[in-house]
Amino acid sequence: MNESPTNPYPAPRETAINRPMLEAWREGVLALQRCADCGAIFFIARSLCPRCWSAALAWLRSDGRGRIVSWSQIHRGLPAAFTAEAPITLAEIEVTEGATLLARVVCDRLQSVTTGSAVELMRLPDALRYPLPTFVMTTERSR
Repeated sequence: MNESPTNPYPAPRETAINRPMLEAWREGVLALQRCADCGAIFFIARSLCPRCWSAALAWLRSDGRGRIVSWSQIHRGLPAAFTAEAPITLAEIEVTEGATLLARVVCDRLQSVTTGSAVELMRLPDALRYPLPTFVMTTERSR
């Protein structure tokens, strides 16, 4: 994982499997995979479907909206790049396409984060600061 002078966050290791997901994120898009055999839609790039083990996978664009299923605010034990921003909120998010993912939720009012809260993908150019898909509360759209 690398850090750049303009971005203190560790960069994910890019591989042939996750490259489409990372390229989409750099364009402000959440890319999901869909299995052509069983129809499963999932996040985190894989070479095989986690449900039926098929290799017949295609990429699709998420609409970027979802709801928090579960969340945690992390106050201590963070890598140095995140320490100044503590606490940070990590959440399990179910997007409208049905996939779930773990992602950071950036918000100004920590007490506004609850199970069931609506979130949306952070928009460009702010999204470029984060190396992986990052969400905001829909009530904080001005980000």
